[in-house]
Amino acid sequence: MNNAFLKLTNEKIELRTSHSQLLGYWSVEYGGLNEVVHIWKYDSYAHRAAVRAALAQDSQWVEQYISKAMPMLRSQDNEVTYLVPWCQIEMPPKQGVYELVTFQMKPGGPAVWGKAFSKAINTHAKAGYSHLVGVFHTEFGLLNRVHVLWWYEDPDQRAAARHTAHQDARVVAAGKASPSSFLPLWSHLSLTLALYPTDHVNRSV
Repeated sequence: MNNAFLKLTNEKIELRTSHSQLLGYWSVEYGGLNEVVHIWKYDSYAHRAAVRAALAQDSQWVEQYISKAMPMLRSQDNEVTYLVPWCQIEMPPKQGVYELVTFQMKPGGPAVWGKAFSKAINTHAKAGYSHLVGVFHTEFGLLNRVHVLWWYEDPDQRAAARHTAHQDARVVAAGKASPSSFLPLWSHLSLTLALYPTDHVNRSV
């Protein structure tokens, strides 16, 4: 990741967070190169549209950040997601690393895969192997995908927890409950740039 971009973002992020709530802003360390992921919260589509309109009129945001950041970007992608009904945002107790795991789900929504998937995720979380921050289902973007955001103290704690979980009969059984309903696609382990207490996912590369 371009160090100048990260430095600029750290210095100017408050210009953006003054307009809407930021859940987190991460620099991908493993599972991707030169990539950042940020998640924003909006109350509605109208709220998001109003924020975007306000940002376009914010001269400080445009001049001090956007005009300088855009030339550093190669591509951008975004998704609109919502929290699944059985999950609430649970912020971690301290700084650490975050793993964003993406699953491809069988068409039909939570009515098809929700029960088995929630059992698999909650069994892993309740066993104490990692801290579950949130589970997000796509509304716009690539469809039938779910993103699960986990927190760990550091990458080594994540590796140790994963190894132990694979030997835990409870976790293994829950994961096998309905293997035809969901398949993992990829995983990113990221370092925090900024963290605030949300369901709009934006990815910039």
